[in-house]
Formats: sequence, C-alpha cells, structure tokens
Amino acid sequence: MSTRTTASEKLRGYLQRVLIDLIDLHLQGKQAHWNVTGRGFRSLHLQLDELVAIAREESDVIAERMRALQVVPDGRTETIAATSDLTAYPADLVSVTDTVDNIVERINQTVAVIREVHSDVDAEDPATADLLNNTISQLEQQAWMIASQNLEV
Repeated sequence: MSTRTTASEKLRGYLQRVLIDLIDLHLQGKQAHWNVTGRGFRSLHLQLDELVAIAREESDVIAERMRALQVVPDGRTETIAATSDLTAYPADLVSVTDTVDNIVERINQTVAVIREVHSDVDAEDPATADLLNNTISQLEQQAWMIASQNLEV
C-alpha cells in the first residue's frame, strides 16, 4: 500500500501559481538590483539581494514540495512570462525611491496570491500551508524593511 500523497488538480494549480510568482519576484528583484540608482543606492542594492535570496529559496521550497506531492513544477521562462501575476518591471534605470515602491508593490502582489490560495491549500494539505506561512512572513518582513527606506517621520 502506497502512502505517497498526490495533490489534487486544484492544489497543483495553486502551487504552480505561487511558484511562478516567487520566481518572477526573484528575477524582478535582480532587475531592480542591477538598475537602481541615486541616493541610498548601496543599502537598497544590498537589501534587494536579500529579497532575491529569499524569493529564490522559497521558490525552491515550493517546487520541491510540489515534487513531494507528485506535481511537476514548471519554472520555464515562457511559463513565467505567460502566467505571472506580477506587474512587469521597468527596463531602464530606476531611482531609489521608485525602486522601493516598485519592489514593495511586487512583494505585496506575491503575498496577495499566497494569501488568496492559502485557505484552500490548508484544507487539502496543512503541511504545505505551513510552508506558505513561512514565505508570507519572510516576504512581509522584506516589504516592511524596504518600504521603510521611503518613510519620513
């Protein structure tokens, strides 16, 4: 008797959607990292590397969980381009202030998708929902830290 867990089609779709957005977030974070300019460049440049590392690690966690659930992850560039929920990132140089706003928006878009699917994921597979909780926590911390660079008191 097999004890392997297999994800439903609904769970497969949710995890694929989260995976795509995390991959896109890490790619857009790198785009921002390379092209941010202006006062405060260095600290944001370094902070973006932290975000990229988190998004990349969490995409790997989700993809490996998908495999554990007998799902084949699709992280190909054409799939990301066609299905990401994230707004496309500017191709040119972007000021520090605008980079902060752009990246926080994309973090929030990613978190919104994870929150949208979370209850259904939890109903089918609480272990996977725990992974999503960790991802939300890390991304929301990054959004707070990055957004704080634009706040004045």
